[in-house]
Amino acid sequence: MSDEKLSPDHRDYVGALAAGLDVLMAFDSTHKAMTLSEVAEQTGMDRAKARRFLLTLHSLGYIHRDGRQFTLTPKVLGLSSAYGETNDYLNVVEHYLCDVTARLGESSSLGILDQQDVMYVVRSPAAHRLMSISLNVGTRLPAAYTSMGRMLVAMLSTKEKQAFLKTLKLEAYTEHSITDLTHFETMLEQVKEQGFCIVDQELDLGLRSLALPAVTYSGEVLGAINLSTNASRVSSKALIEECLPVLKEAAEQIRLHTK
Repeated sequence: MSDEKLSPDHRDYVGALAAGLDVLMAFDSTHKAMTLSEVAEQTGMDRAKARRFLLTLHSLGYIHRDGRQFTLTPKVLGLSSAYGETNDYLNVVEHYLCDVTARLGESSSLGILDQQDVMYVVRSPAAHRLMSISLNVGTRLPAAYTSMGRMLVAMLSTKEKQAFLKTLKLEAYTEHSITDLTHFETMLEQVKEQGFCIVDQELDLGLRSLALPAVTYSGEVLGAINLSTNASRVSSKALIEECLPVLKEAAEQIRLHTK
């Protein structure tokens, strides 16, 4: 079976399943508990449709209902644990990312591209906190403003990259953020050519990060691995001269120990 994704109007595309998953994904750190109206607004559904999906998910045990408020239940964790249990490479990646953190004292992660976001799949956190939000497995950030996201977009085929750019919304998260599409495309070409990506305080002031591709021995792309640092503590020069070799070593070990 081809890995090509179906369009929503394809006869084999199950819209009800997609909508149900959209409801689950609507809950996050800023939407921990929501009313029916809030779920409908978050997902773009009408209230009647959102209500049916909420009640179905409640019946299946994935949603808890307390009066007008809906929250996720621990049963949702089974979905993520199933992913980990069926992907043996995650333990390998975690081992080498923990080694990066031990050697450099900085957080390291593996992320994958999911539409316009990069999603954290493996985390090796350092003791210090870098961002205003907590980063955990499952956290999503805008791919256009993360080093892992840009690295993965730069690696896309021409057709896939065009599709990404077509729906891309560039925002000024900080005064350093790239907001010009032409500039953004030029940057992607540079990232592809050099084989690594640095994002310097474009998503969060004080956050500087470096990313590399993570591939298996057979060349399959697992995602991108990164290193996140504080801009006041680690200069751009040090990031390249001291951190890049360590991250490259981790990427090579991941390649050698995954099939």
